[in-house]
Amino acid sequence: MSGLSLEEQAARRTIRWLVAESSAVQSASFANDAAALRRQLEWWGEKGYHGLVVPPEWGGRGRTFLLQTLVVEALAERDAALALLYEVHNALHLEAVWRYGSDAQRAAWLPDLIAGRRLGGFALTEEEAGSDAEAIACRAVPEAGGWRLFGHKRFVTGGGLYDQYLVFARVPGAGPTAFVVERDQAGVTFGPPHATLGLESVPVADLQLDGVLVADTARLGAEGAGYAMALDLLDGGRVGVAAQAVGILAAALRQSLAFARQRRQFGRPIAGFQGVQWKLAEMARDLAAARLLTYEAARRRPLGESERPLFAMAKWFASERAVYHAAQAVQIHGGRGYLREMGVERLYRDSKATEIYEGTSEILRLVIASRLINGYNWDSI
Repeated sequence: MSGLSLEEQAARRTIRWLVAESSAVQSASFANDAAALRRQLEWWGEKGYHGLVVPPEWGGRGRTFLLQTLVVEALAERDAALALLYEVHNALHLEAVWRYGSDAQRAAWLPDLIAGRRLGGFALTEEEAGSDAEAIACRAVPEAGGWRLFGHKRFVTGGGLYDQYLVFARVPGAGPTAFVVERDQAGVTFGPPHATLGLESVPVADLQLDGVLVADTARLGAEGAGYAMALDLLDGGRVGVAAQAVGILAAALRQSLAFARQRRQFGRPIAGFQGVQWKLAEMARDLAAARLLTYEAARRRPLGESERPLFAMAKWFASERAVYHAAQAVQIHGGRGYLREMGVERLYRDSKATEIYEGTSEILRLVIASRLINGYNWDSI
């Protein structure tokens, strides 16, 4: 039912064993300890699980994007916050360096990023550039041998936690362009973390760029190529968010089933009542559907822009089902579900972000509809 080959099933078992082995995975996030989460990211690098899709000649494992997706899902089932930070580092930063960097840039950055000695984030969103990513106002002013960056980025995931960030700024006469910016460079300032509905241990902060001087070697890709680069990276990011949502949905089903079996009312477990059974059955149905759609999207990730509608479908479906069923998990747990000590209310709060970041559900509808109208081969879905 999982749609995985025997080899992929074996890889998933190994990943889940590693998640279970790391006892701090869940406790770090529940304590809202960003530093502990960073140590977890470093640990996964030590185990060889960063840079999975990077070819061996550049220090990666040369594995499939699906394997990386399985890591995100397994992490999210235990801790959505860690899954998010892992996905940003791998799908939005490390992959950008591998796919768009020069050989010199790959040699300079990939070894530490893959080993987990350095971690990378992503800074695209601005006040007027959220869904409209092309409208970025941050400026990159040319200077002898490099660039000065000016502007303000909003809602940077892992703001201040990562060591370096892929920052998008507008080059005069060319358009949005990507730069790798170090966290500790002069002129880089992160504001205090925003208080968020869920994923509380992930620092989400604004980034101020006050004349940050970067060498031309920090420019990733061609001048003006940043918008297309961002869209391409977000395709992979959306598959990653779908995997996060699948993991949350799986946790909702696992916890709800366990509770329904042991919680007794009217002389029997509540699992014996049709109202609860229907909720569990719907969770299982939607988990299977979301998982299959996400895995297929992961398999097609190497096809790139041509499969963008499928990437959007996976994120849209999985995220909305995760939000719905996390709410149902709270309902099954009744009064206990409303208590933080039970943990299911955290699934409810964490799930909501998956409908918003890396493309809202509304934008994804537009992406899919536009491609259908303009000839996307929906028979291939």
